[in-house]
Amino acid sequence: MRLLFIRFSSIGDIVFTSPAIRCAKQQIPGVEIHFLTKATMKAVTIGNPYIDHFHYFDKDLQATINQLKACNFDYIIDLHKNYRTYQIQKALGVPSLSYEKLSLQKFLLTKLHLNFMPMRHIADRCLDALSSLGIVNDGKGLDYFIPKETTINAVALPASFESGYIALVIGASYATKKLPVSALQQLCHKIPYPIVLIGGKEDEAEGAAVEAINPIKVWNACGKFNLQESALLVKQSRTVISHDTGFLYIACAFHKKTVAIWGATSPALQVEPYYPTVQQVNQKTLNTNTASTILNSNEMYFNAIVPNLPCQPCSNYGTNHCPQGHFACMQQQDLQSIADKAIAYYKET
Repeated sequence: MRLLFIRFSSIGDIVFTSPAIRCAKQQIPGVEIHFLTKATMKAVTIGNPYIDHFHYFDKDLQATINQLKACNFDYIIDLHKNYRTYQIQKALGVPSLSYEKLSLQKFLLTKLHLNFMPMRHIADRCLDALSSLGIVNDGKGLDYFIPKETTINAVALPASFESGYIALVIGASYATKKLPVSALQQLCHKIPYPIVLIGGKEDEAEGAAVEAINPIKVWNACGKFNLQESALLVKQSRTVISHDTGFLYIACAFHKKTVAIWGATSPALQVEPYYPTVQQVNQKTLNTNTASTILNSNEMYFNAIVPNLPCQPCSNYGTNHCPQGHFACMQQQDLQSIADKAIAYYKET
């Protein structure tokens, strides 16, 4: 059997497809897994050993379709569901399975604040798309694979950070998903341990402003590393504080305890941190002889969210400006509770 999985973007959403890919590869004898994504997302999946062949879309959809036609797929697994994926399905003319995108429910939640969302995480809904093929959730959580050749220069990280640090992901795709710089500075003041700031080139200036409060304790890694190197910094951290962005879910794949900060989006959209079941976590502990205080997967994350804020969430993905003009979801964050939880996770690790 030959399957084509499609998910064009973004980093977090692609990571959410990883359980479905793994389970299909391990549960269907002799299956050949193909994955189609945008060329800009190549780094996100390139190390995944459960994918046999990669395909990349870069502007010319017809050229991509022509390439895919030669593969003679048995099924398309559409985990994006937009007009482009519909065009691909129609052109290839093979059976298609897709997940529940819940566009109407998300519209009602973000625009009218009527919550009809099922209590079903997007990663589970991706797996549900494969149920007719006999695929079941193995409970092992998310995957993220860093290529073996990825390293970080030994002198890059300050020597004082070698005994452990907290990774603070300050970037996000939209402004309404990010704490203001002043809040990030206050948060770092409240944490007594080394902090590595994670983000891209676009976050470099904000990272420098946060680092300036205490260059001995806070180190700005924004823009200094590529995606895989930044993922390695997350993997090597003791715990992670993050906005709703790809690195939050990469941290979940590494079984890092996380503090998730929500602004325009919220866990109500069924995108909160996703971990293995307790049985799988405990089995991993037994296999590696690593001490662990994990009791269940819910104890591996803390959702920092302003309570009783009627306008949250206001968007599926975030926006550049607060629709209400007050940005209360980030301005009113309880920074002390965020710091306290991160400190507790740091001590437990």
